[in-house]
Amino acid sequence: MDTLRVLIVDDHEVVRVGLVSFIQCHKDLQVIGEADNGSDAVSKTLTLKPDVVVMDIRLGEGISGIEACREIRKADTGVKIIMLTSFSDDETLVSSIMAGAQGFVVKQLKGKELVNAIRTVGRGESLLDPSSTAKVMEFMKNATDMHSSSKQTLSLQEKRVLALIAKGLSNREIANRLILSEKTVKNYVSSIFNKLGFSNRAEAAAYAVKYNYKFDPI
Repeated sequence: MDTLRVLIVDDHEVVRVGLVSFIQCHKDLQVIGEADNGSDAVSKTLTLKPDVVVMDIRLGEGISGIEACREIRKADTGVKIIMLTSFSDDETLVSSIMAGAQGFVVKQLKGKELVNAIRTVGRGESLLDPSSTAKVMEFMKNATDMHSSSKQTLSLQEKRVLALIAKGLSNREIANRLILSEKTVKNYVSSIFNKLGFSNRAEAAAYAVKYNYKFDPI
């Protein structure tokens, strides 16, 4: 097997060191670089040209892992991307797939499972099972139905909040990005859900992606 070149992206140094140390123990894997934020991840991917990027979804300040994944996909580098998350939920699933990731894994998994995941996407295979893809397609269908039935429009700030939900940001992260209180963001999210009939953030993320809601700084 050819050696797979891997880029590790995580804003926690201890996590990066642990991942690098473990991955380097395998002769068919080579860590060629590290990044601690989304912008650096995009830059190093374009410069170093890894085969696989293992990237945390939440990267503190700057762009999120989801945003970085989209930017890398736009560059059409052919790199395979695995999203790391502390917990698995439908919002993470929708955001990861729509951003173009080949799959996502939870940080609690065993090291051997991560290595197998890297090898799997390195071979050009997806980590996403058919049920996951079907779930996302269902969310996208529901987004179409909601769009057709909705008679209410969103304010500019609500559109910006919805776009950030699609980027995988939490209410706290959205508040920091928009320089608002977390309570204010929570109120915006509730208003968006009420206007468009969402029952969860995964539906909101699917809707925002399908109808191309973008975050434009004021």
